[in-house]
Amino acid sequence: MTFVSPAFVLFVAITWLVHGVLPSRFRWAGLLGASLIFYATAAEPQLLVVLAWVTTVTYLGGLRISACDPRVRGRIYVASLVGVFFALGLKYLPLVHDAVALLARALGRSVSIPIPQLASTIGISYFTLQAIAYLTDVYLDMLPPERHFGRLALSLAFFPKILQGPIERGGDLLPQLETTYHFDYEKTRSGLVLFTWGLFKKTVAADQLGVTVDVVYGNVHAYSGATLLIATYAYAFQIYLDFAAYTDMARGIARLFGIELTRNFDRPYAATSVAEFWRRWHLSFSRWLLDYLFRPLQIRWRGWRQHGTAAAILATFLLSGLWHGATWGFLVWGALHGCYQVSALYTRGYFNRLQRRIGLAGTQGLAVLQVLVTFHLVAFAWIFFRAANLRDALHVVGNLPTGPVELVHRMLTANAHSSLGLVPGLNRQDAVIGSVAVVLALWERHLRRWWASTHSLPLRWMGYGALFLSIFVLGRFGGRKFIYFDF
Repeated sequence: MTFVSPAFVLFVAITWLVHGVLPSRFRWAGLLGASLIFYATAAEPQLLVVLAWVTTVTYLGGLRISACDPRVRGRIYVASLVGVFFALGLKYLPLVHDAVALLARALGRSVSIPIPQLASTIGISYFTLQAIAYLTDVYLDMLPPERHFGRLALSLAFFPKILQGPIERGGDLLPQLETTYHFDYEKTRSGLVLFTWGLFKKTVAADQLGVTVDVVYGNVHAYSGATLLIATYAYAFQIYLDFAAYTDMARGIARLFGIELTRNFDRPYAATSVAEFWRRWHLSFSRWLLDYLFRPLQIRWRGWRQHGTAAAILATFLLSGLWHGATWGFLVWGALHGCYQVSALYTRGYFNRLQRRIGLAGTQGLAVLQVLVTFHLVAFAWIFFRAANLRDALHVVGNLPTGPVELVHRMLTANAHSSLGLVPGLNRQDAVIGSVAVVLALWERHLRRWWASTHSLPLRWMGYGALFLSIFVLGRFGGRKFIYFDF
């Protein structure tokens, strides 16, 4: 059962109706039960055991940290974190399995390695990071421990966010779970509109781009630089729209139950620096990295001054890459983002002086140039994120320089239709639909604000109708999963 299936829409409708008729004191139980059912059907049922373990460790750890003697609370905190990290470690069992097998072969032995592996670890990365944040906030006396086991369990398992975030803070989500629910027409309307826009982004925009991306990156050695360049640009927008679509759908569903989840994106490709990109991209994860990883490392290494900050940045983004998966591609992706920001840290003063000297400081032209440079730095890093392996990524990088020249040559010597031959499986109709869908998806927030502000109900409902019709007529419902389900 996925967000884009009819079964899920029926599930949400039934859950919402049951939630509305339940007495207030039992609504948490209804939502928790629905969340567990959803997780069991969307992931492996065995993962409920992992979720139960993390929930129990987090609940008991929070209570013990708050109640125990200050001299031992640090030990309780560390022990609780170890318990949570044990669950997160399940994600890396394949890596352990391969490492042990490699060591056995190096020693000239053939052994059977009894390391259990799960076919899926979907959701573990998100609820474990939320549990770590909760335990840390309780340890630092930033949050009182939640004494209601059911509400804490619901905060970790709430079904709109369990598979792919946002990674909610206990201080943001737990108070909302204690608030009495009342039907609110405006919240219900805006939640449904937000969900529908997310469905549009996923099925009409992101999945249309995904067709080309999957074909090209599935066999990069078969294509020229122009095709690889187009596919790389396409992936940059696909991953953004795909992830933003899930977040919009999750936020829209949560709003039906009177709960506001974190807005995860704020026009990331309008950023003027890579550091600003991370203040706009996957906001809940960026905030987690900042508060629970970067700042503690920066404080620990503050004696190194600027070098300590640089080391903290690199460590944070290397671990960010490792969080996505234990592959060279993810590590290089994280290292690139770390190096981008470290380079900016050391050269900021020089470039500021240069901009003032040539009269560019504070101009619109400089802002446009910075946006273009930042986008291309991010898109370049996405190559290592998307490629099947490091060899494929390096092949793409090595052939990209010929891409712009080949594209210009095609446009000057061939008609537009033959130029589409650069993109496998893409005809003129698909190109137009995909381009328009991407533009509409990128401008979605402005369109929603305009619809919300218009006082003409017929015009508003005509817009809703057009949105629904475009999804059902143009949407791809072939079962393409959300990209971040893998992480």
